[in-house]
Amino acid sequence: MTDRDSIVTEDELHAYVDGELPPGRRSAVEAWLTTHSDDAAAVAAWRSQAELIQARYGGVADEPTPDRLSIAQLAWRRRNGWIAVASAAALVAFIAGGAAGWFARGTAVAGPSDLRRYTTDALDAYRLYVVEVRHPVEVPGDERPHLTQWLSKRVGTPVRIPELEKIGLKLVGGRLLPGPTGPTAFFMYETASGERFTLYCGQTKDQATALRYIAGKNSSAYYWVDGDLFYVLTGPAEQEKLRAIAQAAYDQIDARPSPQGG
Repeated sequence: MTDRDSIVTEDELHAYVDGELPPGRRSAVEAWLTTHSDDAAAVAAWRSQAELIQARYGGVADEPTPDRLSIAQLAWRRRNGWIAVASAAALVAFIAGGAAGWFARGTAVAGPSDLRRYTTDALDAYRLYVVEVRHPVEVPGDERPHLTQWLSKRVGTPVRIPELEKIGLKLVGGRLLPGPTGPTAFFMYETASGERFTLYCGQTKDQATALRYIAGKNSSAYYWVDGDLFYVLTGPAEQEKLRAIAQAAYDQIDARPSPQGG
Protein backbone atom coordinates (compact mmCIF):
# COMPACT_ATOMS: atom_id res chain seq x y z
CA MET A 1 0.00 0.00 0.00
CA THR A 2 1.37 3.42 -0.98
CA ASP A 3 1.37 6.45 1.34
CA ARG A 4 -1.40 7.93 -0.77
CA ASP A 5 -3.51 4.78 -0.35
CA SER A 6 -3.08 4.91 3.44
CA ILE A 7 -4.61 8.42 3.71
CA VAL A 8 -8.35 8.42 4.40
CA THR A 9 -10.33 11.39 3.09
CA GLU A 10 -13.41 12.98 4.66
CA ASP A 11 -15.49 11.75 1.72
CA GLU A 12 -14.42 8.20 2.53
CA LEU A 13 -15.37 8.68 6.19
CA HIS A 14 -18.84 9.78 5.14
CA ALA A 15 -19.10 6.83 2.75
CA TYR A 16 -18.05 4.52 5.59
CA VAL A 17 -20.82 5.84 7.84
CA ASP A 18 -23.37 5.58 5.00
CA GLY A 19 -22.34 2.01 4.13
CA GLU A 20 -21.26 3.07 0.63
CA LEU A 21 -17.50 2.54 0.96
CA PRO A 22 -15.92 0.13 -1.58
CA PRO A 23 -15.12 -3.18 0.18
CA GLY A 24 -11.42 -2.82 -0.59
CA ARG A 25 -11.17 0.41 1.46
CA ARG A 26 -13.11 -0.65 4.55
CA SER A 27 -10.14 -2.22 6.36
CA ALA A 28 -7.98 0.81 5.59
CA VAL A 29 -10.59 3.20 7.00
CA GLU A 30 -11.05 1.10 10.13
CA ALA A 31 -7.29 0.98 10.67
CA TRP A 32 -7.14 4.76 10.19
CA LEU A 33 -9.82 5.33 12.82
CA THR A 34 -7.89 3.36 15.44
CA THR A 35 -5.03 5.87 15.24
CA HIS A 36 -6.95 9.11 14.50
CA SER A 37 -9.16 9.86 17.48
CA ASP A 38 -10.61 13.09 16.02
CA ASP A 39 -11.87 11.28 12.93
CA ALA A 40 -13.19 8.42 15.07
CA ALA A 41 -15.14 10.90 17.20
CA ALA A 42 -16.55 12.57 14.07
CA VAL A 43 -17.66 9.21 12.66
CA ALA A 44 -19.37 8.37 15.96
CA ALA A 45 -21.14 11.75 15.98
CA TRP A 46 -22.33 11.34 12.36
CA ARG A 47 -23.70 7.91 13.15
CA SER A 48 -25.50 9.21 16.23
CA GLN A 49 -27.08 12.04 14.25
CA ALA A 50 -28.17 9.66 11.49
CA GLU A 51 -29.68 7.25 14.03
CA LEU A 52 -31.51 10.08 15.80
CA ILE A 53 -32.97 11.38 12.53
CA GLN A 54 -33.98 7.86 11.51
CA ALA A 55 -35.58 7.19 14.89
CA ARG A 56 -37.50 10.47 14.82
CA TYR A 57 -38.56 10.74 11.17
CA GLY A 58 -37.93 7.34 9.56
CA GLY A 59 -41.59 6.37 9.77
CA VAL A 60 -42.57 9.06 7.26
CA ALA A 61 -40.96 7.09 4.43
CA ASP A 62 -43.18 4.08 5.19
CA GLU A 63 -46.45 6.02 5.07
CA PRO A 64 -48.67 5.36 2.00
CA THR A 65 -48.74 7.89 -0.81
CA PRO A 66 -51.74 10.24 -0.34
CA ASP A 67 -54.50 9.81 -2.96
CA ARG A 68 -54.16 13.42 -4.07
CA LEU A 69 -50.52 12.82 -5.02
CA SER A 70 -51.32 9.61 -6.92
CA ILE A 71 -54.01 11.43 -8.96
CA ALA A 72 -51.71 14.38 -9.67
CA GLN A 73 -48.97 12.02 -10.79
CA LEU A 74 -51.30 10.18 -13.18
CA ALA A 75 -52.61 13.44 -14.69
CA TRP A 76 -49.06 14.68 -15.20
CA ARG A 77 -48.10 11.51 -17.05
CA ARG A 78 -51.15 11.69 -19.32
CA ARG A 79 -50.51 15.33 -20.22
CA ASN A 80 -46.79 15.06 -20.87
CA GLY A 81 -46.02 11.42 -21.51
CA TRP A 82 -42.72 12.02 -19.77
CA ILE A 83 -42.52 9.17 -17.26
CA ALA A 84 -39.13 9.98 -15.77
CA VAL A 85 -39.90 13.63 -15.10
CA ALA A 86 -43.32 12.77 -13.70
CA SER A 87 -41.82 10.25 -11.31
CA ALA A 88 -39.26 12.74 -10.09
CA ALA A 89 -41.94 15.41 -9.60
CA ALA A 90 -44.13 12.99 -7.68
CA LEU A 91 -41.21 12.00 -5.47
CA VAL A 92 -40.49 15.64 -4.61
CA ALA A 93 -44.18 16.26 -3.91
CA PHE A 94 -44.36 13.17 -1.71
CA ILE A 95 -41.34 14.19 0.35
CA ALA A 96 -42.62 17.75 0.79
CA GLY A 97 -46.15 16.58 1.53
CA GLY A 98 -44.96 13.87 3.90
CA ALA A 99 -42.78 16.27 5.84
CA ALA A 100 -45.56 18.83 6.06
CA GLY A 101 -47.98 16.10 7.12
CA TRP A 102 -45.63 14.91 9.83
CA PHE A 103 -45.29 18.35 11.41
CA ALA A 104 -49.00 19.06 10.98
CA ARG A 105 -49.75 15.74 12.67
CA GLY A 106 -47.57 16.73 15.64
CA THR A 107 -49.42 20.05 15.90
CA ALA A 108 -52.80 18.34 15.74
CA VAL A 109 -51.88 15.93 18.53
CA ALA A 110 -50.29 18.47 20.83
CA GLY A 111 -52.25 21.58 19.84
CA PRO A 112 -50.51 24.74 21.07
CA SER A 113 -48.57 22.71 23.64
CA ASP A 114 -45.00 21.48 23.34
CA LEU A 115 -45.65 18.60 25.75
CA ARG A 116 -46.07 15.78 23.23
CA ARG A 117 -43.16 16.86 21.04
CA TYR A 118 -40.78 17.22 23.97
CA THR A 119 -41.63 13.88 25.55
CA THR A 120 -41.38 12.08 22.18
CA ASP A 121 -37.98 13.63 21.44
CA ALA A 122 -36.74 12.88 24.97
CA LEU A 123 -37.70 9.20 24.72
CA ASP A 124 -36.04 8.98 21.29
CA ALA A 125 -32.84 10.58 22.62
CA TYR A 126 -32.81 8.26 25.63
CA ARG A 127 -33.09 5.15 23.46
CA LEU A 128 -30.35 6.41 21.14
CA TYR A 129 -27.70 7.46 23.65
CA VAL A 130 -28.29 5.16 26.62
CA VAL A 131 -26.62 2.30 24.74
CA GLU A 132 -23.53 4.32 23.74
CA VAL A 133 -20.36 3.05 25.37
CA ARG A 134 -17.62 5.39 24.16
CA HIS A 135 -19.54 8.56 23.28
CA PRO A 136 -22.70 8.84 25.37
CA VAL A 137 -22.04 12.55 26.07
CA GLU A 138 -20.08 15.49 24.64
CA VAL A 139 -18.87 16.99 27.94
CA PRO A 140 -18.09 14.72 30.93
CA GLY A 141 -19.77 15.15 34.29
CA ASP A 142 -16.58 16.20 36.07
CA GLU A 143 -16.77 19.45 34.06
CA ARG A 144 -20.12 20.47 35.57
CA PRO A 145 -19.44 24.27 35.72
CA HIS A 146 -18.40 24.36 32.07
CA LEU A 147 -21.32 22.11 31.09
CA THR A 148 -23.79 24.36 32.92
CA GLN A 149 -22.43 27.57 31.38
CA TRP A 150 -22.15 26.14 27.84
CA LEU A 151 -25.64 24.63 27.69
CA SER A 152 -27.25 27.63 29.41
CA LYS A 153 -25.79 29.86 26.72
CA ARG A 154 -26.88 27.58 23.88
CA VAL A 155 -30.38 26.93 25.22
CA GLY A 156 -30.79 30.66 25.85
CA THR A 157 -31.75 30.55 29.53
CA PRO A 158 -30.07 29.33 32.74
CA VAL A 159 -30.06 25.54 32.86
CA ARG A 160 -29.94 23.69 36.18
CA ILE A 161 -28.24 20.32 36.50
CA PRO A 162 -29.57 18.36 39.51
CA GLU A 163 -27.03 16.75 41.81
CA LEU A 164 -28.37 13.25 42.35
CA GLU A 165 -25.37 11.54 43.95
CA LYS A 166 -27.26 11.18 47.24
CA ILE A 167 -29.74 8.85 45.59
CA GLY A 168 -27.03 6.85 43.83
CA LEU A 169 -26.85 8.60 40.47
CA LYS A 170 -23.56 9.92 39.11
CA LEU A 171 -23.60 12.58 36.40
CA VAL A 172 -22.03 11.01 33.30
CA GLY A 173 -22.15 14.32 31.42
CA GLY A 174 -24.24 16.10 28.84
CA ARG A 175 -24.64 17.16 25.25
CA LEU A 176 -26.49 19.64 23.06
CA LEU A 177 -29.38 18.34 20.93
CA PRO A 178 -31.87 19.88 18.51
CA GLY A 179 -35.31 20.19 20.08
CA PRO A 180 -38.85 21.10 19.01
CA THR A 181 -38.41 24.72 20.08
CA GLY A 182 -34.65 25.15 19.58
CA PRO A 183 -31.38 23.97 21.19
CA THR A 184 -31.99 21.47 23.98
CA ALA A 185 -29.79 20.25 26.85
CA PHE A 186 -29.43 16.52 27.49
CA PHE A 187 -27.85 15.07 30.65
CA MET A 188 -27.08 11.47 31.49
CA TYR A 189 -26.86 9.86 34.93
CA GLU A 190 -25.70 6.38 35.84
CA THR A 191 -26.02 4.07 38.86
CA ALA A 192 -23.15 2.00 40.26
CA SER A 193 -24.58 -1.02 38.41
CA GLY A 194 -24.60 0.85 35.07
CA GLU A 195 -28.31 1.65 34.81
CA ARG A 196 -28.78 4.95 33.02
CA PHE A 197 -31.29 7.79 33.26
CA THR A 198 -31.45 11.00 31.21
CA LEU A 199 -32.77 14.51 31.73
CA TYR A 200 -33.81 16.49 28.66
CA CYS A 201 -34.69 20.19 28.87
CA GLY A 202 -35.35 23.15 26.63
CA GLN A 203 -37.33 26.35 26.41
CA THR A 204 -41.12 26.30 26.29
CA LYS A 205 -44.06 28.68 26.55
CA ASP A 206 -46.19 26.10 28.35
CA GLN A 207 -47.44 26.85 31.83
CA ALA A 208 -45.82 25.28 34.90
CA THR A 209 -46.95 21.73 35.60
CA ALA A 210 -46.49 19.16 38.33
CA LEU A 211 -44.89 15.80 37.55
CA ARG A 212 -46.69 13.86 34.84
CA TYR A 213 -46.00 10.32 33.68
CA ILE A 214 -45.83 8.84 30.17
CA ALA A 215 -45.16 5.15 29.50
CA GLY A 216 -43.21 3.78 26.55
CA LYS A 217 -42.54 0.20 25.47
CA ASN A 218 -39.19 -0.34 27.20
CA SER A 219 -38.73 3.09 28.73
CA SER A 220 -40.88 5.70 30.40
CA ALA A 221 -40.65 9.31 31.52
CA TYR A 222 -41.81 11.93 33.97
CA TYR A 223 -42.07 15.48 32.67
CA TRP A 224 -42.79 18.92 34.05
CA VAL A 225 -42.37 22.65 33.35
CA ASP A 226 -40.41 24.96 35.64
CA GLY A 227 -40.25 28.63 34.67
CA ASP A 228 -39.50 28.75 30.95
CA LEU A 229 -37.95 25.28 30.77
CA PHE A 230 -39.52 21.93 30.00
CA TYR A 231 -37.92 18.87 31.68
CA VAL A 232 -38.21 15.17 30.83
CA LEU A 233 -36.63 12.56 33.13
CA THR A 234 -36.41 9.27 31.23
CA GLY A 235 -35.37 5.78 32.28
CA PRO A 236 -36.34 2.08 32.26
CA ALA A 237 -40.07 1.39 32.53
CA GLU A 238 -40.18 1.14 36.33
CA GLN A 239 -42.66 3.84 37.32
CA GLU A 240 -42.09 3.99 41.09
CA LYS A 241 -38.31 4.07 40.81
CA LEU A 242 -38.44 6.66 38.05
CA ARG A 243 -40.84 8.83 40.01
CA ALA A 244 -38.48 8.91 43.02
CA ILE A 245 -35.65 10.15 40.78
CA ALA A 246 -37.90 12.64 38.98
CA GLN A 247 -39.18 13.97 42.31
CA ALA A 248 -35.61 14.48 43.57
CA ALA A 249 -34.69 16.36 40.39
CA TYR A 250 -37.95 18.35 40.45
CA ASP A 251 -37.49 19.44 44.07
CA GLN A 252 -33.88 20.43 43.51
CA ILE A 253 -34.51 22.39 40.32
CA ASP A 254 -37.45 24.19 41.91
CA ALA A 255 -35.44 25.08 45.02
CA ARG A 256 -32.06 26.06 43.58
CA PRO A 257 -31.23 29.60 42.45
CA SER A 258 -30.40 30.06 38.79
CA PRO A 259 -26.67 29.63 37.98
CA GLN A 260 -24.76 32.81 37.32
CA GLY A 261 -22.71 33.60 34.25
CA GLY A 262 -24.87 31.50 31.90
